[in-house]
Amino acid sequence: MATLTIRDETMSGRTTGELTLDVLNETITVRELIRSRVYQEVQDHNRRSDQTPFNGLVTPRDEERALNVPKAPRPRRQIDWKQQFEVACDAFTRNGFFLLVNERQAETLDEEITLRHDTNVSFVKLTPLVGG
Repeated sequence: MATLTIRDETMSGRTTGELTLDVLNETITVRELIRSRVYQEVQDHNRRSDQTPFNGLVTPRDEERALNVPKAPRPRRQIDWKQQFEVACDAFTRNGFFLLVNERQAETLDEEITLRHDTNVSFVKLTPLVGG
């Protein structure tokens, strides 16, 4: 098993977030990488007991609405990682975000990535991704 650090970046290259994933295989597709990332961040959010808004690759629709209502009390809900994953894959195919692996842009969901100890992975969001 390897540990992979994923960074969220702006178009200017500024890091806005970081997530660490445990990866079982040294070869992974872009789709599998997105699935692992979305699954991990949703599980982390669902385990928290506080009311911190979800801050992942894709923002759930009702979470986004709740962010726009100042201090509105709301019951904590579980986020469905499968819905988030579908929206993220759709966003990738529509260029909603870029995925850079060692400074090279991944082109398709089925593209294979060989992971090494020094692999750099960055998600560059172009627009806020809402769905799920």
